[in-house]
Amino acid sequence: MAQTLFAKQALLPTGWVSQVRLHWDASGNFTHIETDAIPSAYEVQHGFVSPGMTNLHSHAFQRAMAGMTEIAGEGPDSFWTWRDLMYRYALAISPEQMQAIAAQLYSECLRHGYTSVCEFHYVHRAPDGAFYADIAETAKQVIAAANLTGMGISMLPVLYSYADFKQLPLREDQRRFNTNVEQILNIISALDGQRNAQVEVGVAPHSLRAASTDQIRELVAAMPAGRPIHIHIAEQMREVNACVAATGKRPVELLFDTQTVDERWCLVHATHLTQHEVASMAVSKSVAGICTSTEGNLGDGFFELPDYIAAHGRFGIGTDSHASQSVVEEIRWLEYGQRLKQQGRNIASVKGQRRVADFLWQQCLLGGAQASGRNVGYLQNGCRADFIIFDDQHPNLQNIDAADVLSSVVFTGNDNLIRDVYVGGQQVVEAGRHREQTQINANYVRCMQQLRQL
Repeated sequence: MAQTLFAKQALLPTGWVSQVRLHWDASGNFTHIETDAIPSAYEVQHGFVSPGMTNLHSHAFQRAMAGMTEIAGEGPDSFWTWRDLMYRYALAISPEQMQAIAAQLYSECLRHGYTSVCEFHYVHRAPDGAFYADIAETAKQVIAAANLTGMGISMLPVLYSYADFKQLPLREDQRRFNTNVEQILNIISALDGQRNAQVEVGVAPHSLRAASTDQIRELVAAMPAGRPIHIHIAEQMREVNACVAATGKRPVELLFDTQTVDERWCLVHATHLTQHEVASMAVSKSVAGICTSTEGNLGDGFFELPDYIAAHGRFGIGTDSHASQSVVEEIRWLEYGQRLKQQGRNIASVKGQRRVADFLWQQCLLGGAQASGRNVGYLQNGCRADFIIFDDQHPNLQNIDAADVLSSVVFTGNDNLIRDVYVGGQQVVEAGRHREQTQINANYVRCMQQLRQL
């Protein structure tokens, strides 16, 4: 049965447009975007409607760690000391707990503006290091969480074979991640029946530390056309220096010298880049996956955003380790980080779009959609009917021009201004509350009680 929604203002690919009626079909795809529409007497008129955002990088199980690692050790703390704690969590979590944690995370992400997620999933094995009877057991549990919450998902089974460059063997506490190319392809095959309009299945070589360039080439060659390919790259200077010591090349340089990087690829973090690497990424039309809240939490550094924008590079945002689940916080700190680094203001803008929030919001919509490999990110015919409705009754948005909406959403206060959320034409958040929030919260609390007893 076809459905409609009337927006006084809708964020179309061309910008804010007034008097828009969205039409979608029973399968959850837009069939018609009607402009210059006249509302009927019985029709609810919603104020400001935007496409939902794609969260292009997530490790769902790490939501259970949020706030648990903010205690200083005896020596200097870094990404690498945080990673040791993360491994301990990864060894303890059951598939059922993964589903409970992922459902909590996805419900929070939906309430804060994400309608799709790219799940970089590497906990494949049981705690003892053996595969489950179903090789895709843990991935299916995470997909089940997405289905429960209504979140669209691109599941990315992760190839993770080595502990470091020079193909060093995995550590004992990495045993749940251990996979080779054949096993990852078997997981992808086992997930084939899960694919539908809400679920895509791509692949993710973990990093150049954890997968050889030959493995990556073999894996990418075996992937069906059009599937997304994600990889961690150049997140930390220790990683960059180790790559140079092992190969004579920096990570992004090595990747481009050994792989054909194109629109299917999302290069996650890419925090430490030379000018040549910035240019290579931009020309390839790959997506830079920037995870500002996690990069700040782990002390990674600042992405080379001004140079990348000048080179017409594509980018999107992700919540990664889930110190935050907010679209607004990722975008706000993407800009604020650059202001701190550059000691200036309004960094992320271009000649055709001087409004920083609008530029970043639109670019992240486009980059996230591309990274997902799914038909999302736009209010236009044929795309998934994924959209968010801002609370136009909130003081920050009352009596405001459409041109100022995103600036107010991103740069004024901490109230969540997202009122309602639709995914595939189905309402999953109403008045700021997820439709399954009570049960999801209860399952998560029970799960965390179990984990904290370990």
